[in-house]
Amino acid sequence: MESIVTQPVPRIRNERIYNGMPARELGSEGWHKPWSGGNGGNCLEAMKLADGRIALRQSTDPDGPALIYTSDEMTAFIQGAKAGVADFLLS
Repeated sequence: MESIVTQPVPRIRNERIYNGMPARELGSEGWHKPWSGGNGGNCLEAMKLADGRIALRQSTDPDGPALIYTSDEMTAFIQGAKAGVADFLLS
């Protein structure tokens, strides 16, 4: 029998999750750096929330605002970035 490995659901201090809320209210567990480059540790961190939404925060400001996106919004952004739609941000 295979065992299923699940990650713990982050304990959220504030029951109402909203865009721009202080990231510290989402707790310190469960944040991941999907990628990291040669930018001196200035990275984007992501957390998958229990309801399927995704929270993003700046790694250098973990107590700053969290931006909350639906799974569909994040999928559209990633697919668009892979297709080159966001290349204008690089220049």
